[in-house]
Amino acid sequence: MTSETSNVKAAPEALIAKFQISKLLKQDQNGRRIALLGTIDDQQGILTAERAAFATESLDVIQAFHAAITRVKNLGDNDIYRWYLASSNGSTQSTDSQQDLKLNLIWPCTAKHIKKYSDQQLRMVTETPDIYKQHVRPFMQAKREEGHLNWVFNILEGRTEQEDVIMRDAGHGPEDAFLMLPDLNWDRKTLNSLHLLALVHRRDIWSLRDLQKKHIPWLKYLRQRVLEATVKMYPELEEDQLKLYVHYQPTYYHFHIHVVNVMLEAGATQATGKAFGLENIISQLETMSGGDEVSMADVSLTYYLGEASELWTDIYEPLKKGLQPVAH
Repeated sequence: MTSETSNVKAAPEALIAKFQISKLLKQDQNGRRIALLGTIDDQQGILTAERAAFATESLDVIQAFHAAITRVKNLGDNDIYRWYLASSNGSTQSTDSQQDLKLNLIWPCTAKHIKKYSDQQLRMVTETPDIYKQHVRPFMQAKREEGHLNWVFNILEGRTEQEDVIMRDAGHGPEDAFLMLPDLNWDRKTLNSLHLLALVHRRDIWSLRDLQKKHIPWLKYLRQRVLEATVKMYPELEEDQLKLYVHYQPTYYHFHIHVVNVMLEAGATQATGKAFGLENIISQLETMSGGDEVSMADVSLTYYLGEASELWTDIYEPLKKGLQPVAH
């Protein structure tokens, strides 16, 4: 972590006021979320602002929608990532129900972050077992070696965000252990938009590609414990109101499961070609012919990529043009 980020750690709320906007990167979710590029102390950062789901118990709360951001409340931070609740109605009162904005700040950000949050054309690609083994797996290895998983290991090893961990499960041994915490995009109060993450402790599974037939009992155990923990923490919900899925390609190469309310609007991250249902993965592994070592690396997967993604520019675009992909 840089000295600049260490210096501001004591007062993360102050960073929002210091953010100097230079460009709109993207607007999505029917205009409810924007991604802004800017600077803090001459270092680039990305600020995403999302209007939280409206509380419905009061007409006054619904009518409080307004443009001014006030009463910024830090929810947590880890490395270059910070997330907040804030108010958009200019009120100085301390009523949590009036905090109708969810803010995420990435600072300092990298060129990769800027690409990810910029508006871009999407492409559907089919990743064959051969493409995965020859090109995508080395790409994953290179990204892991660049240290992009430090923030995950910070959580797993107890250095950051421990106050946010809602459940730890040691399982039957080290390979079973996992923890759960709120996704940084959830406002932590609107159950209809519930979004949690289950992070496994084991580090040998980078993505769903590493799942093998021998992992079926572990995946079933993981699924049941995640469901039980979620409804225990949020008793207003029942297990069949929850959806469990994994991303491919994931944002980071350490196996994790998304837990969302089935009522949550299915945006891009839950769309076909991005989200793979955990139950469907288990079923696919069960029906695959072969022994314990047969795996999801042995099948073709079709998913979408943005044209700014390195996977597109370095691998799939060259392959489409009959060229050699960029080596990683």
